Amino acid sequence: MTTSPTTIFRRGQRLACACLAVAALGGSLAGCVPLVVGGAAAAGIGTLALDRRSSGAQLDDQAIELRAAARIREIANDDMNVTVISFNRTALLTGTVGSEADKQRAGEVVRTAPNVRAVVNEVVVGPALNIARRSNDTYLTTKVKASLLDASDVPANSIKVVTEGGVVYLMGLVTRREADRATDITRGISGVEKVVRVFEFVGDDGQSLPGGVGPSQTVPGTDGSRVPLPPMAPLPAPAAPAAAPAPVPGVVTSPVR
Repeated sequence: MTTSPTTIFRRGQRLACACLAVAALGGSLAGCVPLVVGGAAAAGIGTLALDRRSSGAQLDDQAIELRAAARIREIANDDMNVTVISFNRTALLTGTVGSEADKQRAGEVVRTAPNVRAVVNEVVVGPALNIARRSNDTYLTTKVKASLLDASDVPANSIKVVTEGGVVYLMGLVTRREADRATDITRGISGVEKVVRVFEFVGDDGQSLPGGVGPSQTVPGTDGSRVPLPPMAPLPAPAAPAAAPAPVPGVVTSPVR
């Protein structure tokens, strides 16, 4: 039997995800670090073929993560454990801090990094995750990525997966149908406590669609339920410092309930 090129490509992607997960797991067991660039539990495959981002955006994302990490390191304390992930110049912050003030400070220093178009601050005020929970996050990320790769109607190369404390964040350039499909797959995986979508929507022609920063939506994932998602109405524009960039058309932060 002849194996199709598409099947071979997807098998290669699954192998790459597994290797990334093993490497991340090994790093998590080696000890704790106060700041993670790109996220130990992030298994994005944007560097592979078929990424919908431009080559310039991919390079900018790498630079944003490095620069944002350096800026957070300047303000970090013993209670600050922050992950910075960028996709198409939208920066996602996850992790834990000791106070609401630290969360706001982390968001502001990333917001002022060069080429950052938008910041989604999902940092939690509370204790740092232990090794067991971080290892479980790595495992969940691997399961989600493998499931998305197996779905022929989901552009896995245009979706980055990040897991923090059982919460799965999906970032990418997708159509609304693709976003709903990826969300449905993710929330059906055992162990996923919530799905947060940080998508930039595009039309079938690949062009960005108008949109704004919307509310997060929480999706129960442990019971495999298929509860319909609520409408993603845009939130009122928050008051921002004068130096902060304007909201980016097309970027929709859609938490799922």
